[in-house]
Amino acid sequence: MSGTSIQPAGDLAVPAMGYGTFQLYGEDAYRGTRCALEVGYRHLDTAQGYDNEAEVGRALADSGVDREQVFITTKIKPSNAAASDVHASTRASLRELGIDRLDLLLLHWPAEDVAPLEETLEAMTELREAGLTRAIGVSNFPSAMLERAFALAPIVTDQVEHHPYLGVDAIRSVLTAHGGFVTAYSPLARGEVASDPVLVEIAAAHDATPAQVALRYLLDLPATVVIPKSADPERIESNLLALELDLTDADRERIAALERGRRFIDPEGAPDWD
Repeated sequence: MSGTSIQPAGDLAVPAMGYGTFQLYGEDAYRGTRCALEVGYRHLDTAQGYDNEAEVGRALADSGVDREQVFITTKIKPSNAAASDVHASTRASLRELGIDRLDLLLLHWPAEDVAPLEETLEAMTELREAGLTRAIGVSNFPSAMLERAFALAPIVTDQVEHHPYLGVDAIRSVLTAHGGFVTAYSPLARGEVASDPVLVEIAAAHDATPAQVALRYLLDLPATVVIPKSADPERIESNLLALELDLTDADRERIAALERGRRFIDPEGAPDWD
Protein backbone atom coordinates (compact mmCIF):
# COMPACT_ATOMS: atom_id res chain seq x y z
CA MET A 1 0.00 0.00 0.00
CA SER A 2 1.80 3.12 -1.19
CA GLY A 3 -1.24 5.35 -1.26
CA THR A 4 -2.41 7.97 -3.67
CA SER A 5 -0.01 10.26 -5.51
CA ILE A 6 -0.27 13.77 -6.81
CA GLN A 7 1.60 15.07 -9.82
CA PRO A 8 2.22 18.75 -9.26
CA ALA A 9 4.99 19.37 -11.76
CA GLY A 10 5.71 17.47 -14.93
CA ASP A 11 6.50 13.85 -14.23
CA LEU A 12 7.03 14.36 -10.49
CA ALA A 13 4.69 11.99 -8.62
CA VAL A 14 4.68 12.43 -4.85
CA PRO A 15 3.15 9.80 -2.54
CA ALA A 16 0.60 11.80 -0.58
CA MET A 17 1.40 10.04 2.70
CA GLY A 18 5.01 10.41 3.77
CA TYR A 19 6.91 9.31 6.86
CA GLY A 20 8.34 12.21 8.85
CA THR A 21 11.50 11.75 10.91
CA PHE A 22 11.78 14.99 12.90
CA GLN A 23 13.15 14.36 16.41
CA LEU A 24 13.91 10.71 15.67
CA TYR A 25 17.53 9.92 16.39
CA GLY A 26 19.88 6.95 16.14
CA GLU A 27 18.19 3.57 16.26
CA ASP A 28 14.75 5.15 16.71
CA ALA A 29 15.16 6.80 13.31
CA TYR A 30 16.42 3.56 11.80
CA ARG A 31 13.68 1.36 13.27
CA GLY A 32 10.90 3.85 12.50
CA THR A 33 11.99 4.29 8.89
CA ARG A 34 12.46 0.56 8.42
CA CYS A 35 8.98 -0.10 9.82
CA ALA A 36 7.45 2.60 7.62
CA LEU A 37 8.95 1.06 4.51
CA GLU A 38 7.86 -2.44 5.53
CA VAL A 39 4.21 -1.43 6.00
CA GLY A 40 4.03 0.47 2.73
CA TYR A 41 5.25 4.06 2.99
CA ARG A 42 7.09 5.15 -0.13
CA HIS A 43 7.92 8.71 0.85
CA LEU A 44 10.57 9.56 3.45
CA ASP A 45 11.19 13.04 4.84
CA THR A 46 14.41 13.99 6.60
CA ALA A 47 16.72 17.02 6.92
CA GLN A 48 20.32 17.95 7.52
CA GLY A 49 19.22 19.46 10.81
CA TYR A 50 17.57 16.25 11.99
CA ASP A 51 20.93 14.45 12.31
CA ASN A 52 19.39 11.21 11.07
CA GLU A 53 20.07 11.08 7.34
CA ALA A 54 22.51 8.19 7.80
CA GLU A 55 19.94 6.14 9.74
CA VAL A 56 17.21 6.86 7.20
CA GLY A 57 19.56 5.80 4.41
CA ARG A 58 20.61 2.66 6.24
CA ALA A 59 16.98 1.70 6.81
CA LEU A 60 16.25 2.15 3.12
CA ALA A 61 19.25 0.03 2.14
CA ASP A 62 18.33 -2.73 4.61
CA SER A 63 14.63 -2.73 3.71
CA GLY A 64 15.08 -4.33 0.32
CA VAL A 65 12.69 -1.80 -1.19
CA ASP A 66 13.82 -0.58 -4.60
CA ARG A 67 15.28 2.91 -4.26
CA GLU A 68 13.36 4.01 -7.36
CA GLN A 69 10.09 3.21 -5.58
CA VAL A 70 10.80 5.61 -2.69
CA PHE A 71 10.43 9.39 -2.79
CA ILE A 72 13.15 10.95 -0.61
CA THR A 73 13.14 14.53 0.67
CA THR A 74 15.85 16.29 2.64
CA LYS A 75 16.30 19.91 3.65
CA ILE A 76 19.23 22.31 3.63
CA LYS A 77 20.10 23.84 6.99
CA PRO A 78 19.66 27.61 7.03
CA SER A 79 23.34 27.91 7.96
CA ASN A 80 24.15 26.20 4.64
CA ALA A 81 22.24 28.72 2.51
CA ALA A 82 25.31 30.22 0.80
CA ALA A 83 25.81 28.80 -2.70
CA SER A 84 29.01 26.88 -1.96
CA ASP A 85 27.46 25.35 1.16
CA VAL A 86 24.26 24.46 -0.69
CA HIS A 87 26.36 22.39 -3.10
CA ALA A 88 28.67 20.88 -0.51
CA SER A 89 26.01 20.07 2.08
CA THR A 90 23.68 18.50 -0.47
CA ARG A 91 26.46 16.20 -1.65
CA ALA A 92 27.13 15.35 2.00
CA SER A 93 23.43 14.54 2.46
CA LEU A 94 23.53 12.21 -0.54
CA ARG A 95 26.51 10.40 0.99
CA GLU A 96 24.75 10.11 4.34
CA LEU A 97 21.62 8.77 2.69
CA GLY A 98 23.60 6.40 0.48
CA ILE A 99 21.88 7.55 -2.71
CA ASP A 100 22.99 9.40 -5.83
CA ARG A 101 19.91 11.59 -6.31
CA LEU A 102 17.24 13.18 -4.16
CA ASP A 103 13.64 13.44 -5.22
CA LEU A 104 13.08 16.74 -3.44
CA LEU A 105 15.50 19.23 -1.89
CA LEU A 106 14.10 21.99 0.32
CA LEU A 107 15.50 25.07 2.02
CA HIS A 108 14.49 24.32 5.61
CA TRP A 109 13.86 27.90 6.79
CA PRO A 110 14.22 31.37 5.29
CA ALA A 111 17.90 32.27 5.64
CA GLU A 112 18.56 35.68 4.15
CA ASP A 113 20.73 36.56 7.12
CA VAL A 114 23.13 33.96 5.67
CA ALA A 115 22.67 34.48 1.93
CA PRO A 116 20.22 36.23 -0.41
CA LEU A 117 17.32 34.02 -1.41
CA GLU A 118 18.33 34.48 -5.05
CA GLU A 119 21.73 32.94 -4.33
CA THR A 120 20.33 29.98 -2.43
CA LEU A 121 17.66 29.13 -4.96
CA GLU A 122 20.06 29.56 -7.88
CA ALA A 123 22.41 27.02 -6.27
CA MET A 124 19.52 24.64 -5.64
CA THR A 125 18.41 25.03 -9.26
CA GLU A 126 21.93 24.17 -10.38
CA LEU A 127 21.74 20.96 -8.36
CA ARG A 128 18.44 20.14 -10.03
CA GLU A 129 19.91 20.79 -13.46
CA ALA A 130 22.90 18.59 -12.57
CA GLY A 131 20.57 15.71 -11.73
CA LEU A 132 21.31 15.61 -8.00
CA THR A 133 17.66 16.25 -7.16
CA ARG A 134 14.52 15.86 -9.22
CA ALA A 135 12.81 18.89 -7.69
CA ILE A 136 13.39 21.76 -5.28
CA GLY A 137 11.23 23.68 -2.85
CA VAL A 138 11.10 25.63 0.38
CA SER A 139 9.88 25.15 3.92
CA ASN A 140 8.39 27.54 6.46
CA PHE A 141 7.87 30.33 3.92
CA PRO A 142 4.89 32.66 4.44
CA SER A 143 2.89 33.54 1.34
CA ALA A 144 4.67 36.75 0.25
CA MET A 145 8.08 35.14 0.56
CA LEU A 146 6.76 32.04 -1.23
CA GLU A 147 5.53 34.18 -4.13
CA ARG A 148 9.01 35.66 -4.38
CA ALA A 149 10.58 32.21 -4.38
CA PHE A 150 8.37 31.14 -7.28
CA ALA A 151 9.61 34.17 -9.22
CA LEU A 152 13.21 33.07 -8.69
CA ALA A 153 13.20 29.31 -9.20
CA PRO A 154 11.14 26.29 -10.33
CA ILE A 155 10.04 25.28 -6.84
CA VAL A 156 7.18 22.81 -6.31
CA THR A 157 6.21 22.94 -2.62
CA ASP A 158 6.27 24.77 0.69
CA GLN A 159 6.55 22.45 3.68
CA VAL A 160 4.69 24.09 6.56
CA GLU A 161 2.93 23.29 9.80
CA HIS A 162 -0.63 22.35 8.92
CA HIS A 163 -3.30 20.47 10.89
CA PRO A 164 -6.98 20.87 11.78
CA TYR A 165 -6.15 23.74 14.14
CA LEU A 166 -3.94 25.65 11.69
CA GLY A 167 -4.99 26.40 8.14
CA VAL A 168 -2.66 27.62 5.40
CA ASP A 169 -5.07 29.29 2.99
CA ALA A 170 -2.76 32.11 1.90
CA ILE A 171 0.12 29.71 1.26
CA ARG A 172 -2.15 27.24 -0.52
CA SER A 173 -3.43 30.03 -2.77
CA VAL A 174 0.10 30.85 -3.94
CA LEU A 175 0.96 27.19 -4.47
CA THR A 176 -2.24 26.52 -6.39
CA ALA A 177 -1.60 29.49 -8.66
CA HIS A 178 1.79 28.05 -9.56
CA GLY A 179 0.82 24.38 -9.78
CA GLY A 180 2.59 23.46 -6.55
CA PHE A 181 1.51 21.48 -3.51
CA VAL A 182 1.41 21.88 0.26
CA THR A 183 3.50 19.55 2.39
CA ALA A 184 1.94 19.42 5.86
CA TYR A 185 4.26 18.77 8.79
CA SER A 186 2.97 18.17 12.33
CA PRO A 187 -0.37 17.13 10.76
CA LEU A 188 -1.42 15.57 14.07
CA ALA A 189 -0.83 18.79 16.05
CA ARG A 190 1.79 17.21 18.26
CA GLY A 191 -0.67 14.48 19.23
CA GLU A 192 -3.46 16.81 20.33
CA VAL A 193 -5.86 15.50 17.70
CA ALA A 194 -6.03 12.20 19.61
CA SER A 195 -8.21 13.71 22.35
CA ASP A 196 -10.18 16.26 20.36
CA PRO A 197 -13.90 15.59 21.03
CA VAL A 198 -14.98 16.33 17.45
CA LEU A 199 -12.31 14.10 15.94
CA VAL A 200 -12.99 11.37 18.50
CA GLU A 201 -16.69 11.41 17.61
CA ILE A 202 -16.07 11.34 13.86
CA ALA A 203 -13.51 8.56 14.29
CA ALA A 204 -15.97 6.44 16.26
CA ALA A 205 -18.53 6.77 13.47
CA HIS A 206 -16.01 5.43 10.95
CA ASP A 207 -14.34 2.79 13.14
CA ALA A 208 -11.15 4.81 12.77
CA THR A 209 -8.75 6.74 15.00
CA PRO A 210 -8.75 10.52 15.47
CA ALA A 211 -5.30 10.61 13.88
CA GLN A 212 -6.61 8.86 10.78
CA VAL A 213 -9.48 11.33 10.60
CA ALA A 214 -7.14 14.34 10.85
CA LEU A 215 -4.84 12.92 8.18
CA ARG A 216 -7.71 12.06 5.84
CA TYR A 217 -9.11 15.57 6.25
CA LEU A 218 -5.80 17.08 5.13
CA LEU A 219 -5.40 14.58 2.30
CA ASP A 220 -8.83 15.58 1.00
CA LEU A 221 -7.67 19.19 0.62
CA PRO A 222 -6.35 20.19 -2.82
CA ALA A 223 -2.77 19.11 -3.67
CA THR A 224 -1.71 18.23 -0.14
CA VAL A 225 0.94 15.82 1.12
CA VAL A 226 1.17 14.85 4.80
CA ILE A 227 4.23 13.60 6.68
CA PRO A 228 3.18 12.31 10.12
CA LYS A 229 5.90 11.14 12.48
CA SER A 230 5.85 8.32 15.01
CA ALA A 231 8.36 5.92 16.49
CA ASP A 232 5.64 3.42 17.46
CA PRO A 233 5.18 0.61 14.91
CA GLU A 234 1.43 0.32 15.51
CA ARG A 235 0.88 4.04 15.01
CA ILE A 236 3.13 4.11 11.94
CA GLU A 237 0.95 1.47 10.32
CA SER A 238 -2.29 2.95 11.65
CA ASN A 239 -1.53 6.38 10.22
CA LEU A 240 -1.08 4.88 6.76
CA LEU A 241 -4.61 3.46 6.95
CA ALA A 242 -5.94 7.01 6.69
CA LEU A 243 -5.62 6.45 2.96
CA GLU A 244 -8.50 3.96 3.16
CA LEU A 245 -10.86 6.26 5.10
CA ASP A 246 -13.75 8.14 3.49
CA LEU A 247 -15.07 11.21 5.26
CA THR A 248 -18.44 12.80 4.56
CA ASP A 249 -18.91 16.43 3.60
CA ALA A 250 -20.47 16.97 7.01
CA ASP A 251 -17.38 15.47 8.67
CA ARG A 252 -15.11 17.80 6.74
CA GLU A 253 -17.22 20.83 7.65
CA ARG A 254 -16.98 19.97 11.34
CA ILE A 255 -13.22 19.51 11.13
CA ALA A 256 -12.75 22.74 9.19
CA ALA A 257 -14.51 24.56 12.03
CA LEU A 258 -11.71 23.50 14.40
CA GLU A 259 -9.26 25.91 12.74
CA ARG A 260 -8.13 28.60 15.17
CA GLY A 261 -4.67 29.61 14.01
CA ARG A 262 -2.93 27.51 16.64
CA ARG A 263 0.77 27.07 15.87
CA PHE A 264 3.07 24.63 17.68
CA ILE A 265 6.32 25.32 15.79
CA ASP A 266 7.38 28.96 16.12
CA PRO A 267 11.07 29.22 16.99
CA GLU A 268 12.97 32.42 17.58
CA GLY A 269 13.79 33.98 14.24
CA ALA A 270 10.79 32.46 12.46
CA PRO A 271 9.25 34.60 9.72
CA ASP A 272 6.12 36.68 10.17
CA TRP A 273 3.44 34.09 9.49
CA ASP A 274 0.28 34.72 7.48
